[in-house]
Amino acid sequence: MRWQGQELGVADAAALPGMEQLNGLVRSVTTPEFAGVTFHEVLCKSALNHVPSASAMPFDWTVNPYRGCSHACVYCLHPDTLVLMAEGRSKRIGDIRPGDEVVGTRREGTYRRYVRATVSAQWRTRKRAYRIRLADDTELIASGDHRFLTERGWKYVQAAAPGEAQRPYLTTNNKLMGFGLGGTRPAPDETDDYRVGYLCGMIRGDAMMLRREYPRSNGRGTYLASRFRLALADHEALHRARDYLERAGVSTITRAFAPATDRRRAIEAIFTSKSADFDVITSTVGWPSAPSPEWSRGFLAGVFDAEGSYSRGILRISNKSPQMLDAIGAAFTAHQFDFIVEPVRPNGVTSIRLLGGLAARRRFFELAQPAISRKLNLIGDAVKSDAPLRVVSIDDLGETIDMVDITTSTGDFIANGVVSHNCFARGTHEYLELDAGRDFDTQVVVKINVADVLEKELRRGSWQRDPVMLGTNTDPYQRAEGRYKLMPGIVSALTASGTPFSILTKGTLLRRDLPMLKDAAASVRVTLAMSIAVFDDELQHLIEPGTPNATARLETVRAATEAGFRVTVFLMPIIPHLTDSIAAIDHALTHIKEAGAVRVVYGALHLRPGAKQWFLEWLEQRHPELVSSYRGLYPGMSANAPKAYKAWLAKRVRPLLRVHGLDGRAEDDQPRGAPVAGLAARADARAASIVVTSRGRAAAARPAGAGRATPAATPLF
Repeated sequence: MRWQGQELGVADAAALPGMEQLNGLVRSVTTPEFAGVTFHEVLCKSALNHVPSASAMPFDWTVNPYRGCSHACVYCLHPDTLVLMAEGRSKRIGDIRPGDEVVGTRREGTYRRYVRATVSAQWRTRKRAYRIRLADDTELIASGDHRFLTERGWKYVQAAAPGEAQRPYLTTNNKLMGFGLGGTRPAPDETDDYRVGYLCGMIRGDAMMLRREYPRSNGRGTYLASRFRLALADHEALHRARDYLERAGVSTITRAFAPATDRRRAIEAIFTSKSADFDVITSTVGWPSAPSPEWSRGFLAGVFDAEGSYSRGILRISNKSPQMLDAIGAAFTAHQFDFIVEPVRPNGVTSIRLLGGLAARRRFFELAQPAISRKLNLIGDAVKSDAPLRVVSIDDLGETIDMVDITTSTGDFIANGVVSHNCFARGTHEYLELDAGRDFDTQVVVKINVADVLEKELRRGSWQRDPVMLGTNTDPYQRAEGRYKLMPGIVSALTASGTPFSILTKGTLLRRDLPMLKDAAASVRVTLAMSIAVFDDELQHLIEPGTPNATARLETVRAATEAGFRVTVFLMPIIPHLTDSIAAIDHALTHIKEAGAVRVVYGALHLRPGAKQWFLEWLEQRHPELVSSYRGLYPGMSANAPKAYKAWLAKRVRPLLRVHGLDGRAEDDQPRGAPVAGLAARADARAASIVVTSRGRAAAARPAGAGRATPAATPLF
């Protein structure tokens, strides 16, 4: 393995906000074998972690040599990719922050619909870049492992690498879901022409301008009165108009115009009665002889804010003035929008209706940038469009570039107008005191001196030799352990101090240390546990690709057993309709018993928010016949399988555990306080969490509080 060390410089600190304050940072290391992952080697001040007294964990002390898991985050997009915000505007994904509200999607009945989604994390990485071009000229730059929603479900940009499990991937003629950008680029900064056009559309559309002569009160002649007023319920547009007028040299007074009622919002107005101001406004809103594209863009924004509507998927701009209607049509034509002029209504108003469906409406909003947010809202609309979103090409750009991804509460977001899968932040990340946007997956903190610090802490006179648990937060046998070799020093320190300890892992690297662990067990109590969820190889490749399969983990159990350990296996989660048949459970228990394990702990699938939506979509692709059943088992926001299902599962599993001698009765004489034994005893009542792998599929799970995932998989929530 080739490791390339590099000092943490300004660029590194910028890529990892807050890391510059990390105490004891020695260096940051990258390696081609862990593309996109940076290992931050630190000198820690403490190694023993005390579990809070309020915790339900059946142990008091843990040691965690790593913070984070050493597999790369696989989803990512170019930082300039436009993400649709819940307010209706777009923002660069590079500017998105946790807490922002974006537009996601959720299936509701027959249709998938646009819904509000909250961003929980944003982070950066470096990936090989691919450009996807669509028939409407929309372009997306993404990693090969990013996924987009097509008419045939979620598909990756690129096929799986040779030797990995196959996965659905984009090909030409696949159609993406969404509305696209139609070649629209991010709106340029506001120009003077745009501002003048906006004021023309807004003031001609909705303002009152009056100039006339009035007799003086003393009867001595007349005076010329000038009055300007713009009254709106939407303060965004009113404030924009006031700002643009100030830039033109016109100062206005803001006043309340009409109070709110049960049927109407409060209205504010801006006023001026100065003759000079009136002259400036009159000049500003005059018709240009040759409107520039920027003037037309601003005019469309202003007249839409003044007299536009967006209801039931239809965008209209209405007016009585033939001159205004002609100007609206000319501005639409200047920016290549199709429209029709509807028949005149009885009140004399004519409406111009934009054609082209949601794709055209979104292009209008992105181009014109009107001020009123509520008119941009598409929340609740169905995800369906006639936009030509067929993939016409997928090109390898041949370079590795900076990329960004976010995590949302719906598991997706709208990227350049198409539905994009996101990378999930894991709920356990907060439990780990790690920031999902900095440390999780791509930023792994390695406590390189953990063994030395632990040895000093264990020599303190106050240390009571309480049992210590390894693998409750991050798996101590993740891939990076193959290079750092921290566990031998930890095991040696615990053994020398006479401290009993337990290890919970999914990693087969445990076999490396079995001779040392066997020697340690001669002096202190050492207990081992292995997590194995899926025993069908085909299903295992679909659910947790890239992870050691059941056979490899069972060989590790067998090796530990032959070394003299009584091993517990966590059969978690048991997945309804996929791994909960008597035959499947019996098959698993048979092989676990043959490997030499003495106890099995089981638990039903647990679907937390975000994981649930993603898993149901995975089912729609792989097992559509099970979707309705899962919606019944996990209705609404429910994360736990219903009690009836758990009772049904218990009636299946417990007799089989007794038949195979894996119900733990032989372990009942263990001394209290053995961490793995205690954890196993409580785990029957705890649910397992879905995990997502480096290839983005649903992966096997672990019990809450148990070890982190194997080298290529990390806990999802």
